[in-house]
Amino acid sequence: MDVQAVWGALTVRGAEVYYRRGHRENPPVLASSGDVDKLIDGLLAGEEFHNLAQLHSLDRELLPSGYPDHELLVGIDRSVQVGVLEFMDAGGNVVTLGPATGRGEVIYHIAGNPTEFPDRSEVSVELIRQAVKEFVMSGGQRPTCVQWQVPEIW
Repeated sequence: MDVQAVWGALTVRGAEVYYRRGHRENPPVLASSGDVDKLIDGLLAGEEFHNLAQLHSLDRELLPSGYPDHELLVGIDRSVQVGVLEFMDAGGNVVTLGPATGRGEVIYHIAGNPTEFPDRSEVSVELIRQAVKEFVMSGGQRPTCVQWQVPEIW
């Protein structure tokens, strides 16, 4: 199904999201600001080892292999009300840059599988929410509302 959404003058198809085991076969599509809010709220209220989502924009070209040329990982830790982002495309891999005092390396889980993020990569949930909306609205571009760092561990 081709989902269409209009945000301002930009028409976008949205982004597929995977964060539960059943999403591999039938991934939900984020096509509006409200859909992004539901995703973030779902990660906040979800199971302990299901707090990381993988997004692929439907507005970017696929690689010749048929796979997306990018990814956005979105993690939410409800216990401390922070989150993390990772963006990858041909330009490289970056993660969010948080405050000067971090919690050290942190682990988030996508459908039960762990992913490690570097120190100082967590930012507020509201900033995560804003960045995911920007990703969807921009047709899959790296959000500019957050600061980024090149991770040493990846």
